[in-house]
Amino acid sequence: MTIAQAAPVMTRGGTRWLLLGSLALNLFFIGVAVAMAVRAPAKPRWDPNVFVRVERIAETLPPADADIVREAMQANHDAIDRTQTAYYAAREDIHETLRQDPFKAADMRAAMAKMRAARQAYDEVVQSVFADAAPKMSSAGRHALADWRNNKSSKRSRP
Repeated sequence: MTIAQAAPVMTRGGTRWLLLGSLALNLFFIGVAVAMAVRAPAKPRWDPNVFVRVERIAETLPPADADIVREAMQANHDAIDRTQTAYYAAREDIHETLRQDPFKAADMRAAMAKMRAARQAYDEVVQSVFADAAPKMSSAGRHALADWRNNKSSKRSRP
């Protein structure tokens, strides 16, 4: 007995349903492929670059205040960029220390101390820019800056 003889005989109506089901499944997969090809890539929610983050903040401020913040960032661009680069390099040193074989805890502690110092310098420069810009801003701009949240859905309500 062959496989063809053992298989149940399909009726003419059964082959139509099989053809229709196959066509529907193919159309479904084509639709999924087209949807995946056409959709826009997701916009990243957070960018570690301080200049990108400050620009996002400036977009939410009144125009005059946004200009003040942008000018302050531009005036201190070199110092901010230098400290940001040093901070990211120190953070990468920690990653490299973790990859070492054999691992040395003393090297890890030294890399972490270096990163803390770099982060402190970075924070001081960026915070200084905002401390110098805030007195020049309007009350509405300072309030908008104080209330700013990167994720709009997590915005706290004011008491």
